[in-house]
Formats: sequence, C-alpha cells, structure tokens
Amino acid sequence: MVHAIRAAGLTKRYGRVTAVNNLSFTVEKGAIFGFLGPNGAGKSTTQRMLTGVTKPDQGEIEIAGCNLFREPLKTREVIGVVPELANVYIDLSAWENLMFVGEVYGAGKKKRSERAAALLEMFGLLEKRHLKTKWFSKGMKQRLLLCMALMGDPEVLFLDEPTTGLDVQSTRIIWELIRDFNRQGKTVFLTTHNIEEANQLCDLVAIINRGELAVIDRPENLRRTFTSLQTVEAAFQPQITSPEIFKENEATSRFKKQGDKYIFYTEQPGQAIFFLSELCRREGYDILSLQTLGPSLEDVFLEVTGKLHNIEVEQDA
Repeated sequence: MVHAIRAAGLTKRYGRVTAVNNLSFTVEKGAIFGFLGPNGAGKSTTQRMLTGVTKPDQGEIEIAGCNLFREPLKTREVIGVVPELANVYIDLSAWENLMFVGEVYGAGKKKRSERAAALLEMFGLLEKRHLKTKWFSKGMKQRLLLCMALMGDPEVLFLDEPTTGLDVQSTRIIWELIRDFNRQGKTVFLTTHNIEEANQLCDLVAIINRGELAVIDRPENLRRTFTSLQTVEAAFQPQITSPEIFKENEATSRFKKQGDKYIFYTEQPGQAIFFLSELCRREGYDILSLQTLGPSLEDVFLEVTGKLHNIEVEQDA
C-alpha cells in the first residue's frame, strides 16, 4: 500500500542538541494528520525535513510513493506547503501572486488563470483579486497563502500553524477550507499548537515531545485511554476561595481552579459528586452547576508532555 507520507528513523541534530530522534510514522492517503507538541519539541524541524527544506542526519522519507532524496523534483510536484512564517508578496495583487506561483510550478498561462480563478472563488477572494495584498487583513492573507500552496494541485498539503493570530471567524473559514480540500481525497499534514483545531479537524493525532514520538492515535481513542483524566466541573455559591477544603478525599486525584469553577480529575465521577455534595452540605455551600466530562484532547496533551501536574500544583498553591 502506498502511504501519503512515510517517515522512518528521522533524526536531526544541531551540534549536541538532538532536535528529532528516530521518528517513524505513516499517514494514510486522504487523512488529516495532526502533529502536536510543546514549543521546542521538534514539530517544525520534522515538517522542514518532510518538505525537503532541511536534510535529516539519518532516516527515510516518502511522499505519495516518491522518495524525497532520490526523487526530490518529483516529490515537490505532489506537495503544497504553507510554512509558519510564510507571507504573500505585498506589492503584488492576489492575482499576480497566484500567476507567479503558477509559473514556478510550470503551468501554462491558460491553466494558471483557470486554476487561480477557481481557487480565488472557492476562498472568497475573487472580488479582491486585483487589490494589492498589502491591504489584505491577516485572515485574507492566510487564505491567499492556501491558494498559493494549492496552485500546483498537490496530493499532500503541509500546514504549519495555519490559524495562529487569526480571529475566531477567520479561523473557522480556514478550517472549512481545509475540510473542503480533504474531501477531494487529498491528505493534510497539520502542525499546530491549537488543541481544539486538532480535535475539530484530524483523523489521527501524533504528539511529539523532546524530539520523540510520545503517542499517536485517533483523538477519541486518546481521550478514552486516559480514564484518570475524567473530570467533574462544579461552580459553588458563594465562591469557594480556600481550595484546601477539597484536598482530603479519595474520590479525586487532582483539581484546579478555572475561572469561577473548579475542575476535579477522577476515575470515579459518581464518588466525586457524592464527596462534593456532602462537602457543600457540611460547609454551607450551594452547587450552582455540576457536570461530568470525559478527558479533553488538551488534557491528554498536557498529560503526555508532563505538564498537567505542574499546572495543577501552581493553581492549588
């Protein structure tokens, strides 16, 4: 079977620092694959290796059946890339940006024009095609960058933090455009810090930590695996300002304050609710709201990368 992406034993060192260590994974054709990790975990280094920008010290990469090192030109024909720090040419119009990129891909003028018009219409930019992009909003520029990456009609699209700094409306537009691309049977490799973005879009999620693959699975499977991260969320009247009253119980393993609510981590939600009810009766508090929740992808991310307990210690102090 030909995978959309196959990485085997990828390793990259910078001096004495190993940025990526023996990383191996595959991405099936037609999937949206989320690549998550804390800052400095090796996400961007991995994406630069997969797109041919950075050469690994060891390992193999295949994209849509093409060996990146033996067939670099053929590989680049099947990928589109939106790097994190990319920008449009601000003194050119949207149309001129796409014509330039199309020419780089070697497309004839007629084909370039047809492709550019179709993309601009799909991305809601056709009416602005002759406006210099220096006047575009950040969200419009990000949509144009996606158009530019798709001018070559790639099989695999690499996105590095595509919605960073965008407002909610622009983010949702980008998400829907990514889904539209994927519905055509194309593959998306999405590097992101945005846990909700990965949860909304991805078929499969990999978490990298300190240059090594920590876990890879479907988002729902990750949540179901970490049963100790089930939570009870509660708000009290009057507000409880001394969290020490929650500490002496066996029903919850950890807790944290979040806004005007408390989040209790537990493997026994029923016992946790009973404990809170008895506590409020004894101490004279009312429960304003109460709900049980399965672990979120954010909880899984923080647990896997070893940050969840640190956050709770800080907030319990």
